[in-house]
Amino acid sequence: MRALRFDALPFALRFALRDLFGDPRGFGVFIACIVIGVAAISGVSGLSRSLAEGLAREGRTILGGDASFSLVSREFSPEQRAFFKARGRLSEISLLRAMARRDDGEAALVEIKAVDPETYPAFGAVALEPAMPLPEALAERKGLPGLAVDPLLLARLDARLGDTVTIGVSRFVLRATLRSEPDKLAGGVGFGPRVMMTRAALAGAELATPGSIVRNVVRVALRGAAGDANVKAFAADVATAFPQAGWETRTRDAISPQFSRNLDRFAQLLTLVALTALGAGGAGVASAVQGFVERKRAQFAILKALGAQGSRVFKIALAQVLAAASFAIVIGLAVGALIPWAGAQALRELADLPVSASLDARGALFGALYGILVVLIFALVPLGRAHETPVAALLRDDRRGASLARYRIGAAIAATALAALVMATSFDVKLGAAYVAAAVAAFTVLRGAAWGAMRLARALPRVRYARLRFALANIWRPKSLTPALMISIGLTQTLLIALALVEGAIHKELSRADAGEIPNFFFIDVPKAQTQAFLDFLSDEAPDARIEHVPMMRGRIVAAKDVPVDRIAVADDAKWALEGDRGVTFSAAVPANSTLAEGAWWPEDYAGPPLVSLEQGIAQGLGLAIGDKIRVNVLGREITAKIASLRKVDWRSYAINFVMVFSPHVFSGAPYTELFTVAYGGPSLAARDAEDARLAREAARRFPSVVSVRVKDALAAIDEIAGQLALAARAAAGLAIVTAVLALAGALASGQRARAHDAVVLKTLGATRLWLATAYALEFGLVGLAASLIAVAAGAGAAYAMTTVLMKIDFAFLPVTATLISLATLAVTIAIGLAGTWRALSRRPGPELRELCETKFEFGNRRATQRLIRSFARHAGPARFARSLMDKGHAFIGVDDPIFPHAVTRVELRLEIEIIGEARRRDLDREQNIGAARLL
Repeated sequence: MRALRFDALPFALRFALRDLFGDPRGFGVFIACIVIGVAAISGVSGLSRSLAEGLAREGRTILGGDASFSLVSREFSPEQRAFFKARGRLSEISLLRAMARRDDGEAALVEIKAVDPETYPAFGAVALEPAMPLPEALAERKGLPGLAVDPLLLARLDARLGDTVTIGVSRFVLRATLRSEPDKLAGGVGFGPRVMMTRAALAGAELATPGSIVRNVVRVALRGAAGDANVKAFAADVATAFPQAGWETRTRDAISPQFSRNLDRFAQLLTLVALTALGAGGAGVASAVQGFVERKRAQFAILKALGAQGSRVFKIALAQVLAAASFAIVIGLAVGALIPWAGAQALRELADLPVSASLDARGALFGALYGILVVLIFALVPLGRAHETPVAALLRDDRRGASLARYRIGAAIAATALAALVMATSFDVKLGAAYVAAAVAAFTVLRGAAWGAMRLARALPRVRYARLRFALANIWRPKSLTPALMISIGLTQTLLIALALVEGAIHKELSRADAGEIPNFFFIDVPKAQTQAFLDFLSDEAPDARIEHVPMMRGRIVAAKDVPVDRIAVADDAKWALEGDRGVTFSAAVPANSTLAEGAWWPEDYAGPPLVSLEQGIAQGLGLAIGDKIRVNVLGREITAKIASLRKVDWRSYAINFVMVFSPHVFSGAPYTELFTVAYGGPSLAARDAEDARLAREAARRFPSVVSVRVKDALAAIDEIAGQLALAARAAAGLAIVTAVLALAGALASGQRARAHDAVVLKTLGATRLWLATAYALEFGLVGLAASLIAVAAGAGAAYAMTTVLMKIDFAFLPVTATLISLATLAVTIAIGLAGTWRALSRRPGPELRELCETKFEFGNRRATQRLIRSFARHAGPARFARSLMDKGHAFIGVDDPIFPHAVTRVELRLEIEIIGEARRRDLDREQNIGAARLL
């Protein structure tokens, strides 16, 4: 087979490549915007895939076996253990919360993991400091068992290794600190530091009272070849053998479905932020393509004059743009492919996540598609001018006659395809749809705002301040930067304000603990027999507190309308209710912090078939209505209950709330514990913190098995996680800032020639560099201010939708934050704008005028220009001519050909000197005018 020759390529592509390779100027910003956006999108996808693959590869180690089965508040039966032992090697652990106390009474919440050191861990190894085997660290010496603890516990209790602490009714020795545990991720997020002990020591501490929340886990490592098919078959056999066991089953390929969903959702959020950065760079793409068309006007005119059809000229231009886009996409994909390797080590060290860096072909494909579609959206209309503009108009820089309807339709089709791609690749369809709607609204509003700003600037009455007149004229003149600035600045600032307001709303929600709006404590695992004693204790210790308590058990929904839950379609926002065991209670009256939405509550003396009241959102997510039946496994007993009512629950109250509330007689005689909440205020935050510490110490001392969870500490842990996620979102938003800066630089570069004309003519008339810089600063400041006003409104609207609709928390507008972001954006806009025009301000008038004059003469327009100047001067006079040129010259100066070229005739020279003299007599600096006159 003969190699493909360059000459064999189509003419349009061959011509485009030769021209592009010969003159690649103007595509720097274009390429940079595409590279950043594509790299971010493909990199986020690759990093997410690498983490998912790492979890899958290390699934056996993280899970602690090929499959795990967990029960809450009950032990595995001998039959169940025998079934597991017949299939593989077992490892048992118990997980629960408790209070660790120093001898002086100082207490701290801990997350206990009780293990059998002879079988744990089944895979991997526990790393301790000082280094020692786990059995040695946990062994009993001199009657005291040992503990391996998170170093955080030593800090919270101000303890050292070798000290003793009390947990439950037993004393323990702090023998070692935990550096790592192989199955840490499988345990989920805890609110206290990890404490590892033996299962025998846990039994001696007397923490596992009837009804207490103890999660017992059996992990099975299958014998022989244990492929994924064998693991799935084993899980199916277990479900068949024990259909009513009510345990939570996990396998090594699905360690935590909730974690996987959250990972996918967060990856999608970062992808959308990166796509916003790519869209913000779209203004730079449009400016670069527009500048490319302007530079190639003469070439396109010559091609058309030689007989080339407009379609061929368009194909040549499109081929060059797509070639540059392809080059940028390849670089972006290469950079994005490196991101998983760059981020893998950081994730391993910071979050102890098993990242397996690898290439992501799917993410690369989507990144390339995003890049191509964004290029088409912003490039088709500027490229259409080369097709539709006739030869004469190209030579004269006259855009009349160009019809761009078909190209606008093409750009709309590309935008529709981009929206469809976003929806097709969205893990959360609602989030994808909300992003598409917000993006369309943002582009529409910003483009409309740009049009409105241009019309307003043109319609304003004439102002006396010359710099402001010049700035306003630049806003609406031909080739104005207003649309590009409004889109790039507006999109980026909208994103920044939305992220800042969402983060602020989260922090405000979490700060409600300091404001006394939520309970101070949850007290868990209060034995039923000690309910009255504990209530009396709280009443004595906190006499002014608001105390609530309800019975609590743990149960899981196993079927809805007689269909197993794993076979029904569940809405994304309701899936959490089916993951693991949920709190279950019973009540004769409607619980506080919830209101009846549908149905009726049962009578206080009701003793009929089991009834249940469901939270309304969960019922809708499961497709349930009044009268339907659900089956719930509670303590190994399956209960089928009819839905009697639906409730709206105020989850934000952090008070006692449950998804399921049963009629009281259903659990008569069942073992359960009481859940208490305590809420009180104080004269100050310090006083409340001191009272919290005192109450926690007393509760731990008098009721060793009761767990006190301070709500403020739990919210602080959540706030730390939210802060880490916000940091990642801000890093992605930083890319939008970079692309917006590039877009602004590209827009300035595309208008550089027109601004050079402005500067040359005005400096010839005596304007100083400071005068021009002030005028340009006013221009950029006014456009930036208009964009900021739109961005604040749009960002606040987006944040309101995210907080109230998606996150179900109160929206909080932060005026100081929004103002600071707006001022910073305004300052950056002015600074970049002045930096971009500095080259035009630095040019000397003489050489530039001669160059422009020679360029003008090449097109044979010298006499026409001279006649125009003489006619204008004859009817207006030199002084009025100077003022008119300063006021309205933008309409001519803004185009490529100067209206005031350097003249060589005596008449024109005298006219120019007269104009300069008149301007000098009015308000321009004398030395500047003398220098300009000498130059002429």
